[in-house]
Amino acid sequence: MPLDNAGLALRASGTGVEIKANETSVQQNKMAEFAGKVQIISDSAQIQAQHARIDKVTQQLNASGNIRFEDPQIRVSSDDVHLDFNSGELSLDKTAYEMVGINGRGEAGRIELSKERGIELQDVSFTTCPVGEEDWEMIASSIQLAPGDIWGTVTHARFYMMDVPVLYLPYFKFPVTEQRQSGVLFPKFSSSDSTGMSYEQPYYWNIAENYDATISPRAMVNRGVQLKTEFRYLTDKSQGQIDLEYMQHDRNQDSEEERYFYRFIHRSSFAKGWQLNININAISDDNYIVDLGSDFYNRADTHLYRNAGVAYRDDNLSFSAELRDFQLIGNHPDSYRALPELKLDYVEPLFNGLDFLLHSELTYFDSAEQTAPAATRFHIAPGLRYSVYENWGEFSAETTLLQTNYRQQDGDQYGLKDDVSRTISRSRLYGSMTFERDSSWFGSSKQTLEPKAQYLYTSYQDQTDIGLYDTTRLQNNFAGLFRGQEFTGLDRISDTNQLTLGLTTRLLDNKDEELIRFSLGQIFYLTDNRVLEAHKGTNRSALAGELDWRLGSKWFMHSEVQMDSETHKLDKSSLSFDYRLGEDKLIQISHRFVRELSNERIDQLGITASWPISQNWHWVGRWYKDMDSHRTIESYTGVQYESCCWSLQLVTQRYLNNRFDQNGLQQGNAFESGIALKFIFKGMGGGNTTRAMLNDGLFGYRQPYFLNE
Repeated sequence: MPLDNAGLALRASGTGVEIKANETSVQQNKMAEFAGKVQIISDSAQIQAQHARIDKVTQQLNASGNIRFEDPQIRVSSDDVHLDFNSGELSLDKTAYEMVGINGRGEAGRIELSKERGIELQDVSFTTCPVGEEDWEMIASSIQLAPGDIWGTVTHARFYMMDVPVLYLPYFKFPVTEQRQSGVLFPKFSSSDSTGMSYEQPYYWNIAENYDATISPRAMVNRGVQLKTEFRYLTDKSQGQIDLEYMQHDRNQDSEEERYFYRFIHRSSFAKGWQLNININAISDDNYIVDLGSDFYNRADTHLYRNAGVAYRDDNLSFSAELRDFQLIGNHPDSYRALPELKLDYVEPLFNGLDFLLHSELTYFDSAEQTAPAATRFHIAPGLRYSVYENWGEFSAETTLLQTNYRQQDGDQYGLKDDVSRTISRSRLYGSMTFERDSSWFGSSKQTLEPKAQYLYTSYQDQTDIGLYDTTRLQNNFAGLFRGQEFTGLDRISDTNQLTLGLTTRLLDNKDEELIRFSLGQIFYLTDNRVLEAHKGTNRSALAGELDWRLGSKWFMHSEVQMDSETHKLDKSSLSFDYRLGEDKLIQISHRFVRELSNERIDQLGITASWPISQNWHWVGRWYKDMDSHRTIESYTGVQYESCCWSLQLVTQRYLNNRFDQNGLQQGNAFESGIALKFIFKGMGGGNTTRAMLNDGLFGYRQPYFLNE
């Protein structure tokens, strides 16, 4: 009984399958044939074909002609399809397929699907590249994707790069979801003068939903085998990480001592407003970072800091209790440990802009040096502050009483007193105003003029009987002129009678975005300092200036200058020009000068750049030269080729290795050279690594300092 009715739909009895076609023919309720835009629809899949036949006796469906199959896992084009309604098994021959949910496509001689076994692709090819751009391809006997399994299984796989066979694997598994999974990660290859050829093979262990670890054996030709491990955890109120690196024997060392590094970071909230923070680090020897490298520290570091503490904060009150320790790297002066340090700050608004302030500290200082006394310091500083903030400016007046008591153990042995009480008063007046006018300079529409002034008075008390426990001289820039203190810590509080004047002007465009910002300021000392460490021998500070200039839509300039008022010579300066077309397309030229820093002069010129060479090629580099010694002190060049489905990175660098000798002194003339190679398949457990190379290559780069950027 043939039927001819466009759009006729027929539901196969008992199968849960609906069939639509232009033409339908049913023979004695045993056989049905369909032709013309055939659609076979079930709850979980859909098939499109030109012809289809259902045998109700055997419960078989066969379809042919421009087959299109789609379910939640795969989309397939095929010559024909066979479906067994009894078993639910479906097979397609001579197919081209595309995975759903993961990046992957290819061709297969046969595809079989079933609820029990999932998907099996036979005589299959696989790639993550677009059609016609197959930079890499895998050809395998089979790929199996089992229901609910987060791994795909591959047998007899041959990998091709540009149609050239490069690897054969009889059996392996690869991830098919974005979930974290245990497995081997891509290796890291590198070479340097210190380590020789180096091969590092990370293995990722997905222990639980909120715990994981990465175990990375590293083999170095010059030094031997190192084991690096990382363990991470995350809970509702805490997170942390434990890093451990261990090397039983370094072939490049004369001693037989073990070498190691460990690091423990923890942060948690255990009650409303309360936090716990822990940061503990240690290395086996001064040259560990120089010889073996570090993901957390660099060769210039002189201390590894360790601290553990709790902190509380609400709208008016903040409290912290902390243990602060450190490990010295090299021959540097020992510093005091705070074991512990307690701080409490309180602010209470009174009325009409008047606030009551309270700052207090209690600290016990200890040192490993036999030539330094231990001490307990208690400090409390109540004060009053009146402040007004308006659109046209601000004004504040503040007065504080600073009371500090010391108990210094065996102070007389170090030329100090055992017990010292110091009482100092401080008063501060600060005001600033903002004026605006229309402007057409440099394409601007508005100019601001922002004068500011501060008067600071601090009384004098002799402090020569107090040791230096956490106090060093602060460096001043324009913002530092208005800081109100010359030292870190509390062991030296300079007597002051000074006036600070500053001026900032800005040019704004019609969107109120900054084109230029220029600031200039100076401190005028009305009386000489009597605290010896603060004595200056002049009646004014260095003249401090800053300039930010957006030279165009892509050019920026930033400069800071400090000029000695007596000699009219530069004490410090920095200058940088930036050309930016995007996050990965930029060039920066910079210069830094410091006349004296730790008995050394700094005069360095640097260039940092990142630039796409073509659609697939990218280059990153940096170069720094010491102008006094006329030598390059660091160079870095990285080149990356990245296609849709794989990437290759090659990085070379040369730098001062800063190795320590037996006396703990750094060698300033030895250089280290290195090269690293990284290769990644995307979509097979790899990822996009462009940003990693950019971050390494642009280390030290600073973007232009515009508030609107």
